Amino acid sequence: MQQPQKNIAEPFSSYQILVIALLALLQFTIVLDFMVLAPLGDYLMKSLSMTPKGFGLVVSSYAFSAGASGILAAGFADKFDRKKILLFFYTGFIVGTLCCALATNYEMLLGARIVTGLFGGVIGAISMTIVTDVFEVHQRGRVMGIVQMGFAASQVLGIPIGLYFANIWGWHSSFLMIVVLAVLIAIAILFKVKPIDKHLAIQSDKNPFLHLWHAVSNRSYQTGFIATAFMSVGGFMLMPFGSAYLINNIHITEEQLPLVFMFTGLASIVVMPLIGKLSDKTDKFWVFTGGSLLAIVLILIYTNLTPVPLWQVIVINVVLFMGVMSRIIPATTLTMSVPDLKDRGAFMSVNASLQQVAGGIAALCAGLIVTQKTKSSPLAHYDILGIVVSVLILLCIFLVYRVSVMVKKKEA
Repeated sequence: MQQPQKNIAEPFSSYQILVIALLALLQFTIVLDFMVLAPLGDYLMKSLSMTPKGFGLVVSSYAFSAGASGILAAGFADKFDRKKILLFFYTGFIVGTLCCALATNYEMLLGARIVTGLFGGVIGAISMTIVTDVFEVHQRGRVMGIVQMGFAASQVLGIPIGLYFANIWGWHSSFLMIVVLAVLIAIAILFKVKPIDKHLAIQSDKNPFLHLWHAVSNRSYQTGFIATAFMSVGGFMLMPFGSAYLINNIHITEEQLPLVFMFTGLASIVVMPLIGKLSDKTDKFWVFTGGSLLAIVLILIYTNLTPVPLWQVIVINVVLFMGVMSRIIPATTLTMSVPDLKDRGAFMSVNASLQQVAGGIAALCAGLIVTQKTKSSPLAHYDILGIVVSVLILLCIFLVYRVSVMVKKKEA
């Protein structure tokens, strides 16, 4: 008779703590590389003479190339040591980000984002696979709460520092900062992380393309794929135009903008580990549902704001990101439990690929919905964007419910 799942918070070993720290730092650079585009959006649109549609294409180009590489890499993801494949893609990501720093016009930046997406888009999937391999199911909520802090840290440290550098040395310096940090992290992973290759002993598919087919044709896996794809849509729709909306509609100054990201990130750093612990102790689906409903309320408020004091903007952003993180952590933890050990790399790669493609389509659609008459005029139809995102979040609740039921059956 199967014993009930443990909820006891087992302490992490020193090696597990090292892995968590390195994955969190790695996640920090990946998220920062994508997130920094949003606050730099106003700089880029003005300095490179981009329209909202053109900027939406820059954002979505990363997503589409990441989606393509995820599919191409999926068949091979379970054929190699996870550490080696992580370092391969992370090196490509560093090269792509360096190309972004060296870009001098719109076309060069667009090409650099495509290169960065080809490598960077797969890294999150590999990291999640490593978490699933190294940690037990009742530890993963806490691990994800810490690893996903890279998202919050990018707002507390990365984005404000990146904007500070951008104000002094230009937007190119923000990408150079990411390159230097990523090189140091890659060296640490090379020398400190042990091989992660237990999955190699149980492989049955010799052909990578057959292995990919078995992953994408699995009905249980398909449920997880669809839920994750819809999860990414909201962020890709709202975030790319966040800084332009705050500056041109809410009249936040460029000097005040880093404060909004910093305080939002500080709050997230406090909240995210708590959400991770809560996800390990209670039903992950209900944590997700609560976060979704909170996010909907705040999105509808945020996208209909008129000019308000800075402190009100900060409070609304803080609560909004609490809702967003309360969705991401439990949903990601549930999805990680869907695949079997032998399919984890392929599942995570396809999952990340669909997530990026869905996000790219969302960013393009957002660029078509949002309009701007001149470089400094208010964004129009941002409120419509909020309604669209809210409807998609409601649909996502149903999809994640199906994943939750499936995972519970698997554990039983």
